[in-house]
Amino acid sequence: MILYVVDQWSKYVIRTNPDLHRLTLIDGWLSFNFTKNPGMALGITWADTWIISLVAIVATFAIIYYISRTMKEANTGYLVCMGLIIGGALGNITDRIFMARIMDYGSWLDGHVVDFIHFTLEIGSYRVFPYIFNVADMGISIAIFSLLIFGKWILPHDKPKEKSSSTSASATDSSEESTAPSPASSSTSATASAASASRPADSAGNEDTELPVSESGQNDRKTNDEV
Repeated sequence: MILYVVDQWSKYVIRTNPDLHRLTLIDGWLSFNFTKNPGMALGITWADTWIISLVAIVATFAIIYYISRTMKEANTGYLVCMGLIIGGALGNITDRIFMARIMDYGSWLDGHVVDFIHFTLEIGSYRVFPYIFNVADMGISIAIFSLLIFGKWILPHDKPKEKSSSTSASATDSSEESTAPSPASSSTSATASAASASRPADSAGNEDTELPVSESGQNDRKTNDEV
């Protein structure tokens, strides 16, 4: 909203003050040069003004919809850049919708965007930046360059969260598998317990059968000796 207000205020001041239509601020560098742009950025005109206005309006609403879908993952830098883009787009759309009616040269959507900032720097006979722009264009350009340079840190990302969730899920599955007893170990332990349970019974049985045999053997020896 701040960019939008500053853009509309600056256009109003330049448009209503003829002394500012042609004004040198820094000789050889910067000046005010009041113009009306019927086309898109950089003066590109590929269709009638009302068609370009409709395309700009649709594009602005598409950007607003995209921002609404990415608000959960948005950070401060991303919101600032998108705010500059939306504020600048709305500033230029306001000119396209109303300026023709305000200046009485056309109907709705026939408005021309007010441009006035002009870099006049020349190297030899070459103009460094020959295009005239406004405050809204400055905000949009700053946001786009910031997203291109710092997009790795500014743009919202969903993939790391998905990877972390899948990693935790796999770790949980592996821990459950490690805690569950395997069939082989359970069968081995069952066999061992059965064997340990049968061993005392065998030993007890052997002791019971050996005692009578030993006593009878001693009796037989005594009778043989008496005879």
